[in-house]
Amino acid sequence: MSDTRRRVKVYTLNEDRQWDDRGTGHVSSTYVEELKGMSLLVRAESDGSLLLESKINPNTAYQKQQDTLIVWSEAENYDLALSFQEKAGCDEIWEKICQVQGKDPSVEVTQDLIDESEEERFEEMPETSHLIDLPTCELNKLEEIADLVTSVLSSPIRREKLALALENEGYIKKLLQLFQACENLENTEGLHHLYEIIRGILFLNKATLFEVMFSDECIMDVVGCLEYDPALAQPKRHREFLTKTAKFKEVIPITDSELRQKIHQTYRVQYIQDIILPTPSVFEENFLSTLTSFIFFNKVEIVSMLQEDEKFLSEVFAQLTDEATDDDKRRELVNFFKEFCAFSQTLQPQNRDAFFKTLAKLGILPALEIVMGMDDLQVRSAATDIFSYLVEFSPSMVREFVMQEAQQSDDDILLINVVIEQMICDTDPELGGAVQLMGLLRTLIDPENMLATTNKTEKSEFLNFFYNHCMHVLTAPLLTNTSEDKCEKDFFLKHYRYSWSFVCTPSHSHSHSTPSSSISQDNIVGSNKNNTICPDNYQTAQLLALILELLTFCVEHHTYHIKNYIMNKDLLRRVLVLMNSKHTFLALCALRFMRRIIGLKDEFYNRYITKGNLFEPVINALLDNGTRYNLLNSAVIELFEFIRVEDIKSLTAHIVENFYKALESIEYVQTFKGLKTKYEQEKDRQNQKLNSNRFRRDAKALEEDEEMWFNEDEEEEGKVVVAPVEKSKPEDDFPDNYEKFMETKKAKESEDKENLPKRTSPGGFKFTFSHSASAANGTNSKSVVAQTPPATSNGSSSKTTNLATSVTATKGSLVGLVDYPDDEEEDEEEETSPRKRPRLGS
Repeated sequence: MSDTRRRVKVYTLNEDRQWDDRGTGHVSSTYVEELKGMSLLVRAESDGSLLLESKINPNTAYQKQQDTLIVWSEAENYDLALSFQEKAGCDEIWEKICQVQGKDPSVEVTQDLIDESEEERFEEMPETSHLIDLPTCELNKLEEIADLVTSVLSSPIRREKLALALENEGYIKKLLQLFQACENLENTEGLHHLYEIIRGILFLNKATLFEVMFSDECIMDVVGCLEYDPALAQPKRHREFLTKTAKFKEVIPITDSELRQKIHQTYRVQYIQDIILPTPSVFEENFLSTLTSFIFFNKVEIVSMLQEDEKFLSEVFAQLTDEATDDDKRRELVNFFKEFCAFSQTLQPQNRDAFFKTLAKLGILPALEIVMGMDDLQVRSAATDIFSYLVEFSPSMVREFVMQEAQQSDDDILLINVVIEQMICDTDPELGGAVQLMGLLRTLIDPENMLATTNKTEKSEFLNFFYNHCMHVLTAPLLTNTSEDKCEKDFFLKHYRYSWSFVCTPSHSHSHSTPSSSISQDNIVGSNKNNTICPDNYQTAQLLALILELLTFCVEHHTYHIKNYIMNKDLLRRVLVLMNSKHTFLALCALRFMRRIIGLKDEFYNRYITKGNLFEPVINALLDNGTRYNLLNSAVIELFEFIRVEDIKSLTAHIVENFYKALESIEYVQTFKGLKTKYEQEKDRQNQKLNSNRFRRDAKALEEDEEMWFNEDEEEEGKVVVAPVEKSKPEDDFPDNYEKFMETKKAKESEDKENLPKRTSPGGFKFTFSHSASAANGTNSKSVVAQTPPATSNGSSSKTTNLATSVTATKGSLVGLVDYPDDEEEDEEEETSPRKRPRLGS
């Protein structure tokens, strides 16, 4: 049954000017012999009976209304209307009507295209219409025939009449006999006229004429006529190419003669359209629409006939996967399948579904896995094209196959890993194949096209599979090119001189260096690009950019899977090494990766960035770029502007505290001054909040509360107690570090006592940032104590938390009490308490 696009209701206008429903059916436009023209046919949905048969008259005014209605008058008092279920179907039929009348489909009411004389209008009325009289088909009449054919092309009505005359009189075969005579006589003038005649007949755009012209009997003579273009000094040799150069290869012998004939015909007609005929002008672009349809339906028929021959396809698959098959034969088989899949795109959706299901059942995916890993570049390229058809058709089918395969095979030979390997190994300097494969991988890992089943398992199952079995293959070039090791690990790597200053400081250098939280003035003002690890090879840089693009896609769509991977591999630190690349596009890809992470506004990511001090390579790149106003400069500024506008407090505090001195000289944008303002506003707000909370209680109430909490603490042995200590610079250090202090304490409250932060002095805690990969991953987070760092590059000391606090654990929670400089009286009282002081100082 036809699809719903062509489903219509037929209405007629009755004597009372009301529309009567004549039934529901499916409409088509086709040539009707009895009516001598293109007609609209509507067959009833119920029994297939004919509800409407109406010729599309060139002088009838058709109207399109409300996107789904076509209305016209069949006679003086007989109006008809078609009401379509879908707009797409209405548009298709409207285009057919406009095509017959020579109108642009954008009009809403069709009218005569040519301003013809009254005599011609009368002559063309349906009641008085008659066919065009053709000259006698003789050599001396060729010029007259050519003029006639050329003259009718401007009038849709006259084209229709000429086509009917040519068909009725068998005129085309007579013309082709004259062609043979002209060639034998070397009559160049006659051959030039025949070129114009045959080209003009093709532009009549009539399927019935094509059936004659493209038959086995006539097609080579038609090609011969088209060789003699008067504009060419020498005729082309199209027939020689089609008969001698172009060879029909049967990968498996085709026994069906009708199928063989259809394949030959389709190839030759496609050749005529693509090679022989000149590119049509804007006025001729619709003249060959029927030729395109002719090729289209031929392809549909070929695919259907091959698909139904299961013996043929089974034999093709058997030879494709047979190790004994020689390389030339396998190349032909793969190219056959590539063309076969290309033809399948002409099928209707339901037929295309059946086609790909047939291929899947026969084992197309295991076969592709074999041929995609072969050395032959042509075979791999064709296999990639086939794979792209399958992924486009059904990503879920491909995902299901690879997950089943993972249960039986090693990671190295999994289909997706074979695809990734081909992407990495692409020898094309512009990585054309790698770009195509990257697009296919992105489709496969895109959660948007994963099936929303009742249990919704496809997304979680496939992503678990991908990150466990495939992600390490995808990121291998990235990790290798940013490795600390000095080796030539991979085929695409050359020797790089690895020298790390502070992006990833080798562990053996820590004993003679300042703590990792300190940033020397030399380092912050710029980095030496000659001493950094970055691929100088353009092709490798392009590959890494592709991989980063895919990883950035993962950050946006995969949430916790990619988050775990980034943390475990310290991936962002490795990516930011590429900020030093001499290839700006690669540095921008690395920056875009970080920008997407920050764009999520996920505090888990924010802590990872601040603890790992991962803004440092970005700021170095900005400073290295100097005063140049380029894309890198704009992208870095946009990153910090986003943090300012979105008011991401943890990142703002980190940037201002550690890098503001290096950035404050940048005044052509207000971004960094704005960050400083946000930071100071937040400090003031926190101070006001804490002061407000502090002075709500009088001293007596506070002392009673403390007494109660300490009494409770004595009853609960083993709970952590943090003693009050002297506080220095409360107005500078307290608000931000207090927040960090409490955040760290809450994260560790469930751990054993021995894993809690150790004191460097009675009751004192000191915090610092860590540059090490392990610290960024949280592996060293159990110990948050570091030496007091020296002054940072921005002139301010690394923030040291010396909190005067009294914290006890009560009922599973930590409560902090803070002593302020004006609390001297309470401090003295506490010091005179023989019961409290020994406990707090222990």
